[in-house]
Amino acid sequence: MSVNFRSSSLIAWSVVAFGFLALALAFSTRATLGLVMPVWTQELGWSRSFVSSAAAVALLVMAVVAPFAGRMIDRKGVRTTLVAGLALIGSGSVIVAATSSRLVFLLAFSGVAAVGFGMVATHVVSTAIARSFDRHRGLATGIATAGATGGQLVVVPLVAAILASSSWRWSFLALGAATLALLPLLWATLPKHVVIEKAGPGTAPLLTDIRFVLKKPAFHVLFWSFLLCGYTTAGVIETHFLSYAAFCGFGPLLGATAYGLLSTVNMGGMVLSGWLSDRVNRIALLSVIYLMRAIAFVILMRVGVDYDRLIAFAALFGAVDYATVPVTASLAASHIGLRVMGLSMGLISAGHAIGAAAGAFLGGYLFDLTFRYDWVWLGSAALTATAGLIVFVLRDRPRVATADAA
Repeated sequence: MSVNFRSSSLIAWSVVAFGFLALALAFSTRATLGLVMPVWTQELGWSRSFVSSAAAVALLVMAVVAPFAGRMIDRKGVRTTLVAGLALIGSGSVIVAATSSRLVFLLAFSGVAAVGFGMVATHVVSTAIARSFDRHRGLATGIATAGATGGQLVVVPLVAAILASSSWRWSFLALGAATLALLPLLWATLPKHVVIEKAGPGTAPLLTDIRFVLKKPAFHVLFWSFLLCGYTTAGVIETHFLSYAAFCGFGPLLGATAYGLLSTVNMGGMVLSGWLSDRVNRIALLSVIYLMRAIAFVILMRVGVDYDRLIAFAALFGAVDYATVPVTASLAASHIGLRVMGLSMGLISAGHAIGAAAGAFLGGYLFDLTFRYDWVWLGSAALTATAGLIVFVLRDRPRVATADAA
């Protein structure tokens, strides 16, 4: 039986809470790859290029999965989507903890877990929030999707502590156990499905809906800007920041502390950008976020052995890291429509994952080629500034409201 979320604010806010938790575990598992990269290089002989390639393959799998995950939440609801995704992430993490084989690692992380990452994603959670709230949609989206970084404030330093005191295997095992333990709670608490009365149940064939989305100019603006966003966040920072901190001479705990600060500020940045997206011109807001990110990369290039500069980067970058998500989701809801928001955000997130895959791979490739990260950070600064200019093609409000827009 379908449930209308607007009849119960308690159910609506439960989606916010569990969306936050699910994203916290999923993104922490992804971040752990960068944390253990130097350890694998020493213990298993795996090069940074190999681990970076594994991350890139995982991101490409996420890109393929993202539209189908979006379609899944449009049709099946948030409970089925998140539970299935978390089950895959937990299973993949346990397998990674138990293996020393490159092939098994690739199948577990870049295959099984990557499919789960594509399902437990910000576009899935933001769609669930948009379908749950008429008022304060941006704020609720900001709070829920803040789990992508805010939850890592606790999880990543804890994983680093396990890594320092025990081994990387126990780190992945702990992540897998925590993820699997969350499944019964989500299944028992979240509603089965959501129907949007204003937009209709969304029964059009998939190809028809894809054509509808692709005809929207707003989709292309959001897609390409989000692709560049993915390169500069999930690509180079999530994959290489902790490795870069180690390269600069900072130990795992110092690197994880800086990453924890980034995540803490990021959580506040996402909530603030969500709150602002309900109140200010969203185009100007999104452009400012991208341009501030470009400035942060300039600081990162000049870290050297100065830990204070690494902290300064973490604070500035954290404020604008995933702050793009609530604004992009808000624009997708208003310019493309709620009926196909899961699908449209899935396609946009696929672009994000493609950009992230390029960032993850090129980061490792350029480092192995030059033994420096300078070109990685310089390219990222240029690309994120470009994203800030692209969004000005849009207006804050669509010229003509579509029938399925909320």
